[in-house]
Amino acid sequence: MVNYNGQLLEKDSFYLNGNNRGFLYGDALFENLRVVNRKVIFWEDHYLRLMSSMRVLRMEIPMSFTMEFLEEEILRLTSNNSDENPTRIRITIFRNNGGYYKPEGNEISYLIEAEFLADSYYILNEGSYEVELFKDFTLSKNMLSNHKTTNRILNVVGSIYASENGYDNCLLLNDSKSVTEALDGNIFLVKGNILKTPPLEDGCIKGIVRKKILEIVKNLKTYEFQVKSISPFELQQADELFITNSIKGIQPISKYRKKDFSSIVAKDILGKLNAAARLS
Repeated sequence: MVNYNGQLLEKDSFYLNGNNRGFLYGDALFENLRVVNRKVIFWEDHYLRLMSSMRVLRMEIPMSFTMEFLEEEILRLTSNNSDENPTRIRITIFRNNGGYYKPEGNEISYLIEAEFLADSYYILNEGSYEVELFKDFTLSKNMLSNHKTTNRILNVVGSIYASENGYDNCLLLNDSKSVTEALDGNIFLVKGNILKTPPLEDGCIKGIVRKKILEIVKNLKTYEFQVKSISPFELQQADELFITNSIKGIQPISKYRKKDFSSIVAKDILGKLNAAARLS
């Protein structure tokens, strides 16, 4: 089932057509999140990011789009799930049909989709996970890159490149050749007691788990946290690299080129991230 503008429909229903602006122009944005035991994890952060993105794209936010309304729409879709079935949710917001590059109006529609997840909370995958730089195209250093619009062709082509060359993921560069993020999340680098991630000004996604880790580390004396640009040279000098997103939580990188990495810091932070998820 999907939730299309409040209607629960079968996934194979014809609820979209070829005039959809998300399809024609990428005039849409999305959020991926988790529902566990009828609870939307980090929901306030996801909701605020969604509203911020809609404002940046100059979409008209309906008066009904309160945090409580959208949470209820998500839970209605998952109402047939048992408490033991954690769920991945994708919310897509797109401008309504009409116009060419210039839309006829700024009213929106929404689509909520759900699929089961294997684990209720974040589990650390300590298996082999090799990455490489994707150099064919770069990210732009502007505010649009911080938001989860449906213009993800760079991520699509990068994912194909990774698959064709036997990598589990790729790291993306921006126009200044700084390492900005992974194909599916933010990047963190560990060197000694320094934990480092690129600033939003470099063009990375304004990730929810990135934000949570920033909050967690600020309350710890164990690490010195830096929000600074990362050069490709630094990758092979690091003790540890890991990727974060709202579905996987933390994904350690085991290998980049000839360098193998540990996952000690990732393990330490994962437990604290799960605790924050339980309290959200």
